[in-house]
Amino acid sequence: MTTQERRGSNCIHIDCWNTSQVFKVGHRIGLEISSSAFPKYDRNLNTGAPLGKTTEIAVSEQRIYHDEEHPSAVVLPIIPSVG
Repeated sequence: MTTQERRGSNCIHIDCWNTSQVFKVGHRIGLEISSSAFPKYDRNLNTGAPLGKTTEIAVSEQRIYHDEEHPSAVVLPIIPSVG
């Protein structure tokens, strides 16, 4: 990916695997965007090098655009309660 491509906006779909959470009336949720999930997974050094092959670390920046030109959404399925 070139520097110019990195500065553009991209549509990314993230599969959060099978999860289940009950949100009752008035509940709020938060969304955290990160380039790693350390210590759950090996840390991401943000260089593009294969994991475990370098000690060089690069700063990573994530931006979430949410304006008319760059709409953003978090889509959560609604599973009806049983009986």
